[in-house]
Amino acid sequence: MYGYWCKLCRVNLSDRSWKVEDIAEADLKLLMGGTALGCKILLEETPANVDPLSPENKLIFALGALQAGPNFPGNAKWSVVTKSPLSGSVMDSAGAGAWAPAFKRAGYDALVIEGKADAPVWLYINDDGVEFRDAAELMGLDSVDVSLKIKEILGDKRINALNIGVAGEILNPIANITCDGHSFAGRGGAGAVMGSKNLKAIAAWGTKSCEVAKPEELKAYSKEMFQILHKATETAEGTPSVMVGMEEIGDSPIRYWRGDVWHAGAAKIGTPYYTQHLNVRPMPCINCPVGCHRHIDVVLRDGSRLVGNGPEYETLGLMGSSLCIEDLDAIAVANDRCNRAGVDTVSSGAFIGFIIECYESGLLTEEQVGMVPKWSDPETLFFLLDKIIKNEGIGAYFKKGIRGAAEIIGGDASAIAVEVKNLDMPAHDPRAVFGNFVNYATSPRGACHERGDPEAIATGLVYPEVGLEEPTDRFSVEEAAYTAAVAQDGAMMYNCATICKFMIKFAGMTITELLRGLELVTGEQMDAYELFRYGEKSLNLQRLLNVRDGMSRKDDTVPPKMLIPAAIGGRANQAPTMEQFNVMLDDYYKLRGWNENGIPKAETLEKLGLGDYVRYIP
Repeated sequence: MYGYWCKLCRVNLSDRSWKVEDIAEADLKLLMGGTALGCKILLEETPANVDPLSPENKLIFALGALQAGPNFPGNAKWSVVTKSPLSGSVMDSAGAGAWAPAFKRAGYDALVIEGKADAPVWLYINDDGVEFRDAAELMGLDSVDVSLKIKEILGDKRINALNIGVAGEILNPIANITCDGHSFAGRGGAGAVMGSKNLKAIAAWGTKSCEVAKPEELKAYSKEMFQILHKATETAEGTPSVMVGMEEIGDSPIRYWRGDVWHAGAAKIGTPYYTQHLNVRPMPCINCPVGCHRHIDVVLRDGSRLVGNGPEYETLGLMGSSLCIEDLDAIAVANDRCNRAGVDTVSSGAFIGFIIECYESGLLTEEQVGMVPKWSDPETLFFLLDKIIKNEGIGAYFKKGIRGAAEIIGGDASAIAVEVKNLDMPAHDPRAVFGNFVNYATSPRGACHERGDPEAIATGLVYPEVGLEEPTDRFSVEEAAYTAAVAQDGAMMYNCATICKFMIKFAGMTITELLRGLELVTGEQMDAYELFRYGEKSLNLQRLLNVRDGMSRKDDTVPPKMLIPAAIGGRANQAPTMEQFNVMLDDYYKLRGWNENGIPKAETLEKLGLGDYVRYIP
């Protein structure tokens, strides 16, 4: 089968064994790979309501076909699927860097990690199989240093490793997985799952070539697309470039979702100031013509030098505008601390805003917090971030996420928290784009902008190949469900194909051009509707996982704050009523072919080719 090895590497950490298993061609044709393949494995191989941090939970890494095209633009992506220790739901996330193509060259399409090692280990996966290495000397190292140490041990700087920082080691529920200290995945606690298995890192290197349908045409096409996409983005400034525009339309969080406008502050942390002040240069993943990550090199006010990954838009939103912090240096330092520790910057910033508001509301005391927390204060950011990373002091309140903290604090704390399924809302306000009400409520892992991005559609992204020829009305109750569904199908499709969405969203690759690349790799022709259907299949499999574990309409919620309209700014006087939200949710369920309680119908699964999974409908 062109583009695939049809091979899965299964590693059992409990007895330190591994084996190679076949992946049925029919499954790859049905699901493509990536997230959908990972969800199939998780659904079939784990029991209902499995404890996310138990040996019975599984950690699954999966690729698509494009990694077989050695230099296809954006093919650095890999998907990770597991049960989330934060939300209790299925979670999938995507990272990049340089690991995915190397893992593919080792001869595999997927990796399943199960069990728990009796002592810390790391894995080296290569042409000859899987090596179990003692991780004692790696424990306590941050996400950057552990990668450097593995390169030193293996004697090859080209080898990349997925790893966890100290946050993953202590099972922090917002711990993520990093790739070589460069790319980060795991909103929802994938890093904690990895830590619960006593697994510090997974290095991969291979020299095999996976056969593709038309190698010479693919090589030429990849080169052509690389040049086109690079030229289109050579003056781009990465995700920080949207900070000012997002704030102007009311899309950015301000004062932990209580504020309306922050124009001057946005200019102080967004581009062009961001690019100039932090001495930015693009930091591309392998096979990337865009380089959206920002490499920064800045001398701070205390004379120290900060070199490494710069904050992305989501971090600028949750640690900048949400906390009303205009000090770009402070945000960059906080971002670096999160990256090295291996924690999600979105939830970290959200926890801090939540603490400040709870203190202002009289629900927390100075003694409980450990200081007087303030808006616009870098010291508050640094102090509380340290506690959150270490799960110490006030940070220990969040061992079960923001819902757990709200329960400990009591009073009206639950109404202050902005989350869905215990996953903190990212830096896109649904009151600015109503499609995000539906997207956040129904996203399998909770409030997530990566499994659906209606704000992109509302601000210019179109998919004419599937009938979306112009941006939808961002304040339309009637269009919200459709906008969310198209955005979700597209986003999840990218993670089945395992291609970086920025090739399309940021660099301008069309769906037609992506289809051409897939055809040259696999030899299979399909139209855009078939391609998007892979995203729909992935979403339904994830919904079935959640339904199996007791989730339904009752979990598709909206935070109370989101029903309060702004007085001024880009979303002035715009917020749906609860009745309107329920109408949007009803519209979405009908569009998806789910019943009124949000459960996929048997005929829907049959239509998608998922008839074998009807047995998971309660």
